[in-house]
Amino acid sequence: MEQKFFLYARKSTDVEDKQVLSIEAQLTELRAFAKQENLDVVEELVEKQSAKIPGRKIFNDMVKRIEQGEAQGILAWNPDRLARNSVDGGRIIYLVDCGHLQMLKFPTFWFENTSQGKFMLNIAFGQSKYYVDSLSENTKRGLRQKVRMGIFPSQAPIGYINDSRTKTIVVDKKQAKVVRLAFEKYTKGNMRLEDISNFLAKNHITTRSGKTFSKTKASFILSNPFYIGLFKYGGEIHEGKHEPIISKKLFDSAQEMLKTRGRPDRKPKNEPQAFCGLIHCAECGMMITAETQKGHIYYRCSKKSKTIQCTQKYVRQEEIDRQLSFLIQKVSLPKDWAEELLKMANKDFKNSAQSNSAFMEETKKDILKINIKLERLLTGYLDQVIEQDIYRVEKGKLLFTKKSLEAKISSLLQKQNNWLEPFQSWIKDAQNINGIARDTDLFAKKVCAKEIFGSNLLLGEKTVRTAEGGAGFRTQNSLAKTGETAWAALCATHSLVRSKPIGSVLVPEVGVEPTRPCGHEILSLACIPIPPLGHFFKILSSRILYHDD
Repeated sequence: MEQKFFLYARKSTDVEDKQVLSIEAQLTELRAFAKQENLDVVEELVEKQSAKIPGRKIFNDMVKRIEQGEAQGILAWNPDRLARNSVDGGRIIYLVDCGHLQMLKFPTFWFENTSQGKFMLNIAFGQSKYYVDSLSENTKRGLRQKVRMGIFPSQAPIGYINDSRTKTIVVDKKQAKVVRLAFEKYTKGNMRLEDISNFLAKNHITTRSGKTFSKTKASFILSNPFYIGLFKYGGEIHEGKHEPIISKKLFDSAQEMLKTRGRPDRKPKNEPQAFCGLIHCAECGMMITAETQKGHIYYRCSKKSKTIQCTQKYVRQEEIDRQLSFLIQKVSLPKDWAEELLKMANKDFKNSAQSNSAFMEETKKDILKINIKLERLLTGYLDQVIEQDIYRVEKGKLLFTKKSLEAKISSLLQKQNNWLEPFQSWIKDAQNINGIARDTDLFAKKVCAKEIFGSNLLLGEKTVRTAEGGAGFRTQNSLAKTGETAWAALCATHSLVRSKPIGSVLVPEVGVEPTRPCGHEILSLACIPIPPLGHFFKILSSRILYHDD
C-alpha cells in the first residue's frame, strides 16, 4: 500500500513582518521534494507558532490523525520544524516505535525507520532543543549587558524612540513635549486620568490601533521613572543613560497626585462643581461642597465633623464667584512694581554672577557616597550576604536619592543662569490676574486661586476670606520660613502696603537674583517656583519704606 504523507511547515511567529518568506520558502521546497520523491501528500498543514514548548494545536491534530491512520508519514523541511522540545520530539519517536508513523522525509536530513535512524532523529531533536535553550540564554545575557550599560532593553516608552543605528533610546522631541505637558497639567490637580488620555489623543498619541489610552495606561505613563532617567527591569530600578524629559520634582508631584486621587471613585449626588476642593468651612474646618437646588448651585459646609455642630448656611455660586474674584484681584501685581522688578532683573542678569561651587561640590560628594553605597550593596548581593528583595528595594531608594541630588544641581545651574525668562513670564501672569478674575471660566479661576492661596481659603458667615498665617497666604514674620512661594510673598507685601497708596512704596536698592545661600538654604530655595522673585519679595517685605505724608 502506498504511504500517505502530511506536509508540515512551521514558522516561530504569527507576526507578518517577521520570517515573511519562511513558510512560502518551505512550501516551495517541500512541494518540489515531494514531486521528486513521488510522495503522496494528502494535505498541507501550516502552523505559525513556536515549538519551544508543547501545545501546538495543528501539530497535535496531525499526531491524532496519524494515530487514526489518515497518513503514515510526515514531510517537513527539517526535524526542528517538528519539535524543539523533548515532549513533542518524544511523541514523534514513539509514533515511529508503535508503527503509526512509518516514514519521515526531510530535504535537509536523512532518516530511515531503523534503530540507527531513530537514534540520529533523537540527536536532531536534542540539538533543536539545545539551540533554543542556548539562544534564550544568549539573548538574556545580551539583555543583562544592555541593562548594565544603562540601556533599556525593550520598546522605548512614549516620548522616546529606539534608534536602530546606535541601538540606543533617544528623545522624540515632538512627543516628549506632549508628555511633559501631560505631567504638568496633571500635577495642577484639575485633570483626571481620562482627561490626560484625551489630551494625549488630541496630540496624536494613541495606541497602535489608534484608540485612546485607558486610565490604567495613563497612570502607568505618569508613574514611569523612565522619564527622569531611570528604568525598571527584572523587578528592580536601574540607572539609564537616556536623556530625561521631566524633572525629578515634577515626577514626585505627579506621584503625590496619583496617590491622593487614587481612591475608588464614588458616584456623586450632583455633578462636580468648580469650587469644590478649594474652600474650607471657617467654623468646623471641613471642606465646602455644592448641590443644585431650584436650578441654582449652592455651596455649603459638608458638615462631616464629629465634634462640631456646624451652623453655616448656604451661599449661591454667583456670590462665591464674586468674592473669590475680589480676593484674586487684590493680589495682582501693580504696574509700577512690575516695571521696577523688570529693570532690576535685567540689570542683575547682565552684571551679576553667582558662585554656588561650594554647594555643588558638597552635593557631588554626596552623589559619590551614594555610588560607593551602590557598589557595596551590589557586592553584598553577589556575595549572598544580602537577600534579593532587600537588594532591589535598597538599590531603588539609593537611585531615587541620587537622581534627586542630580536634579537639584541641574535646577540650581538652570536657575542661576536662565532665570530671567521664567521671571518675566511670572510677572506677566501676575499682571494678568485681573483678567482671570473677570472671566467666566470658573475652573480656571479655581486653579488660579489654588496656586495663590493654597488650601487657605475659608467660608464663614457667607463670606470667603483668607486665614492669615496659613499655608497659602502668610504674614510678614512667616516669610523667613523655608518653602515660601512668590505668590505668598506678594500677598504678604500687599498686606503691608494696604494702608498706604501703592505709589508710596520705595523699591529698595537690592538685586533680584538671590544671594548665594549655604548649606540647606539652597534646598529651600529650590522649592520656590521662581526663586529670584520669591527672594525679592522677602527682601521687599522686610525692608520696605514709606514716604512721609
